[in-house]
Amino acid sequence: YSVATKMADSAPAVERFLMDLADGCKPQAQADMQQLQAYAAEQDGPSPLAAWDIAYYSEKLRQSRYDLSQEELKPYFALPQVQAGLFAVVNRIYGIEVTPCNGVSTWHEDVGFYQVAYKGKAIGYFYFDLYARDQKRGGAWMDECRNRQYQANGALQLPVAYLVCNFAAPVGDQPALLTHNEVTTLFHEFGHGLHHMMTNIDVAGVAGINGVAWDAVELPSQLLENWCWQEESLRMFAKHHQTQAPLPEALLQKMLAAKNFQAGMFLVRQLEFSLFDLRLHMNYQPDQPQAVQAVLDAVRQEVAVIQAPSWNRFQHGFAHIFAGGYAAGYYSYLWAEVLASDVFSRFEEDGIFNPETGAALWRDITGQGGSRDAMDLFVQFMGRTPTVDALMRHKGLTGASAL
Repeated sequence: YSVATKMADSAPAVERFLMDLADGCKPQAQADMQQLQAYAAEQDGPSPLAAWDIAYYSEKLRQSRYDLSQEELKPYFALPQVQAGLFAVVNRIYGIEVTPCNGVSTWHEDVGFYQVAYKGKAIGYFYFDLYARDQKRGGAWMDECRNRQYQANGALQLPVAYLVCNFAAPVGDQPALLTHNEVTTLFHEFGHGLHHMMTNIDVAGVAGINGVAWDAVELPSQLLENWCWQEESLRMFAKHHQTQAPLPEALLQKMLAAKNFQAGMFLVRQLEFSLFDLRLHMNYQPDQPQAVQAVLDAVRQEVAVIQAPSWNRFQHGFAHIFAGGYAAGYYSYLWAEVLASDVFSRFEEDGIFNPETGAALWRDITGQGGSRDAMDLFVQFMGRTPTVDALMRHKGLTGASAL
């Protein structure tokens, strides 16, 4: 039932996708673990490393290998110039213009209201609520305020989105300074917002983010994150907030080198969660109870490189699938990441600011909402079905397979 409403054809197809990913990334995950164990031994750490040792020694190894901290990068990512850079990036991709609208009532003085226009004509609006404050829900998210649709009087209602983050507010004359992770979060949420505001569909139920398959809805947001890692786009806004000096080449190269630190280990951890969720639901029979722990143990034996202790009961708190909306759908995170990497590979080939490629993306995917099958839209843009090639390459891994 869960997969019936998603982009993936069937549960067995999802399982094949996950196992193909595992085949491609587990060797690197094992190598990552061996390197971590060797580093811990050099530091007189325990051997073998226990599950609770991993985070500590991983961070120590990261610092030793790359000598880079998020704090070191923050002076180059002042929020005002990152925001301006974000608007400039999407302008070069799609030709859209983002401008503030004055005189619009908001729920807090820090909240801005903006118009998105194409060739001088408004196509959507959004609220920008970026700073943390008392009584505000934590995290970052995008949601719909209004959908694109024709009203009873025949007037076209334009879409309006909420874009919300929780960045530290500026203090005195000092602007808000973001970590690179926070820059990526801002681009991610804006990608969701564009998906909603750039829709060409006039039926509210399938306009913007509405009606989009769960395993495809993260495509526009994860796609836009890629421009946070490209030197050409970073040069547009990564500048010291006091001197306007560009991000030094040495820092940029450290940041890019650290991007894929322990990528193999991260992917197999996500595969562990995804396969457990899928198999638990796929093999469920009401009259034949199965031991949940046994399902998880079997998956860990198959893909994990960090062995959990026998008394670990992670599944008891796996709220995504037992108390959230991801039952038999946790794989969606990896599926969407594959789609986004694959789509970005076309930009890599054509040029990351190629206007024709941006126009095709808007026509074939961003503007279509949930009006058509997500796989058909992907094929229309890429000319083929998705493969994991680009994701593996972007993660510094090898391997190839079609979804």
